[in-house]
Amino acid sequence: MPNSARTKLRRLPDQGRYDRTTIDAILDAGLICHVGFVEDGLPVVIPMLYARDADRIIMHGSSASRLTQALSTGLDACLNVTLVDGLVLARSAFNSSMNYRSVVIFGRATAIKDPADKTRALRLFSEHIMPGRWEEIRPPKDIELTATFVLQMPIEEASAKVRTGPPKDNAEDLDLPMWAGVVPLKLRRGEPVTDTLDIGIPRYVLDDPRF
Repeated sequence: MPNSARTKLRRLPDQGRYDRTTIDAILDAGLICHVGFVEDGLPVVIPMLYARDADRIIMHGSSASRLTQALSTGLDACLNVTLVDGLVLARSAFNSSMNYRSVVIFGRATAIKDPADKTRALRLFSEHIMPGRWEEIRPPKDIELTATFVLQMPIEEASAKVRTGPPKDNAEDLDLPMWAGVVPLKLRRGEPVTDTLDIGIPRYVLDDPRF
């Protein structure tokens, strides 16, 4: 059941999901979230890379960033992750849609200040973006940790919304002589482009099962 009035779906409630299994699966599949909050009376929405660490979302940015500093003060925030799975082409513009999976989380972000927890969070963040990478790259220096703001946001007030399946046309439109159906969409990795030192592309890049 929804755990707050804010997370309860009012439009198309049959598409709502409130179980952590669904919510976590969507969060683990995504790469980019959008975080919205109000600063100085004005709405702000920023895209950020993120990672899920059990019951919290990890984000990071520059310590000099006005936006990360604003979030760390405990402003009420709304975080969204959306995955688009297909274009749903109905026989009418009104019934055309998308198949998608999305999560909305309400909460407040706080800064992670303990150096060990900060480093662990950055490792989890790196492994979410490219699994296997952290063991190969140079770990962050103290000065780099100081220059990086790491934020955490609890997954406590959250809901998912999922749309799957074919178009839902009106009965009177079903005999219209036009194509209708779903065009699947998927994030696809391109050919890796090597930087200045060509020592071979790691297998974890080539074999990433997500793409």
